[in-house]
Amino acid sequence: MDVSESASISSGIAVRYATAIFEIVKETNDLPKLEANLNELSAALDNSADLRDLISSPVYSREAQGQAVAAIANQMGLIPAVTNALGLMSEKRRLFVLPHLIAKLRDMLADEKGEVTADVASATALSDAQASKLAETLSASVGKDVKIKATVDESLIGGLVVKVGSKMIDTSIRSKLNSLQNAMKEVG
Repeated sequence: MDVSESASISSGIAVRYATAIFEIVKETNDLPKLEANLNELSAALDNSADLRDLISSPVYSREAQGQAVAAIANQMGLIPAVTNALGLMSEKRRLFVLPHLIAKLRDMLADEKGEVTADVASATALSDAQASKLAETLSASVGKDVKIKATVDESLIGGLVVKVGSKMIDTSIRSKLNSLQNAMKEVG
């Protein structure tokens, strides 16, 4: 099994769990709480190597994973739909899809609110004014509210690389230099 097949399986599992959680939470009008829970879970995954190990390591038994996840959910005050899904995922040995699940649920929440996320890489950090102007410009182009997810990539030298859905706009100096280099190869 290659990596893309494994990622596809994880994504498929995550979509099924995400759909179930989202529908339940939407019926109970707890979408803002779901969003807050996702932010907490994501931060916990980013900050805790032990948690990442717990969800991905086959060394832990189903019972150990279940008890740990129940304790984490209780400590974080997660809503019942998320707590129950995490318990079921640990029982089925599917906690490894948690990062995919969080991403899918965030996408579903954004769709529900009419938002789209733009991944923006720049050579230097964007100021708040630059980020808001870029979001405003992208919103006019896309027709939805745009949230900016900014990263810094110094190898760009200057300019931006913007990804919104399946569209990518690359105005980086690195890209322009690569194009110039390819044109020079064709001439010489």
